[in-house]
Amino acid sequence: MATIEDVARHAGVATSTVSYALSGKRSISEKTRQRVERAVAELGYRPHAGARALASARTNTLGLMLPLRPDVDVRVVMEFVTGIVTRARAFDHDVLLVTQAEDAAIERLASGRMVDALILMDVEAADPRVARAAALGNPTILIGLPDDPQGLQCVDFDFAAAARLAVRHLAGLGHTSIGLVGPPPSVVERNTSFAGRLLAGFHQEAERLGVSAAVELTPPTHAGALGAVESFRALDERPTALIVHNEAALPSVVDSIQMHGVQIPQDLSLLAICPADVAQSQSRPLTYIDIPAESIGAVAVEMAMARLEHPDAPAETRLLRPTLIDAASTAAPLNP
Repeated sequence: MATIEDVARHAGVATSTVSYALSGKRSISEKTRQRVERAVAELGYRPHAGARALASARTNTLGLMLPLRPDVDVRVVMEFVTGIVTRARAFDHDVLLVTQAEDAAIERLASGRMVDALILMDVEAADPRVARAAALGNPTILIGLPDDPQGLQCVDFDFAAAARLAVRHLAGLGHTSIGLVGPPPSVVERNTSFAGRLLAGFHQEAERLGVSAAVELTPPTHAGALGAVESFRALDERPTALIVHNEAALPSVVDSIQMHGVQIPQDLSLLAICPADVAQSQSRPLTYIDIPAESIGAVAVEMAMARLEHPDAPAETRLLRPTLIDAASTAAPLNP
């Protein structure tokens, strides 16, 4: 009796391709599908009923790949996880968390039929996991926007639009020199997608509005925050407004400004790009652009469920738009 391996050899394709051709769970070329169908007919292959049932079974589990690197702010990351877990429960699904970034982890989850769908976080612009997940054919949602999604679904916050909104808000108040306390250097060096988009949006809007722009990539430490503030103070054209997108460094930035006797917003405007609870937990109220982490996580789950029900639907990318909440830490400069 012919096996699926026999069919694969006869058709000159991988065993997984035969499985996809017979189940319809992944789009493959019409030419390849015809080769598989001819091999099935010529060999008289008949899938085992139990195997067909096993292949179509749901595990009611989502796989969440979240690499826990040293530069990751765990507090913020857990807001995304909370949104994922909470929304998954509404769909009667559990979440299996994997903190590795290696291909082996994707293989283990996908090939072993451990999960119904994958959600990948901390996506880099050229993330090797993207190609691997696309090749395996499991429903996969990326929280992030790589340069080439390779047909996978994407959801994220529109970091470029958030940076543009922040610059536009401050320039509208009359600021002509703006500094950005940015993400850690390591985050930028490994080409994490959100960081690249944020920096691009900041520079593009500053150039469009004719605003002087300076960036300090800031380690997520007290010393790193102090160093960033000192660097801005040492510039010939000292910024009259700062944007902070570095949740771990934000409290120390606020402390450092006040330590120098600088009043917010009278002497220096301050605007944060961060989740609402981070901004609201500071020692003084801050104007902020909310990163809706829980909502992004929930949308990722909804997209995964939709993909499971409609595997052939066109891939889509959703970028959640930014909203600015004015808490009176920005104002017109004293000497515009």
